[in-house]
Amino acid sequence: MTRQRTILIVDDNFMNRRLVAAMLNGTPYRLVERDSGRDGLDYALSHREELDLVLLDIGMPDISGTEVCRSIRDHEARDRRLPVIAYTAHAMGEERRSFLNAGFDDILIKPITRTEFLAVLEKHLN
Repeated sequence: MTRQRTILIVDDNFMNRRLVAAMLNGTPYRLVERDSGRDGLDYALSHREELDLVLLDIGMPDISGTEVCRSIRDHEARDRRLPVIAYTAHAMGEERRSFLNAGFDDILIKPITRTEFLAVLEKHLN
């Protein structure tokens, strides 16, 4: 039996987390939610073997998604790269490059559609 894939969303906006939860309804994915960069980072580091993908808001009040991503990469095992997706309302050309350079594997621009979201999950989880 294969284990259920687990996605961590880290976003300080409750409605954004609810939207992602709704988009995952009826899928084989399990969602874990955290509402701050610090809580998300702590969870990601202490549960890294259980996580299959992290969806990170960029603009959070405590620490940015970019800082969280860099910390995840700093603590990552060499043989297992955890897909980390930037989830942001702002990503022009230069910003996109800076997110990718910071260690993000992909970028989703808010608002996102269910089709777009599931395609990114499929790309990074299968």
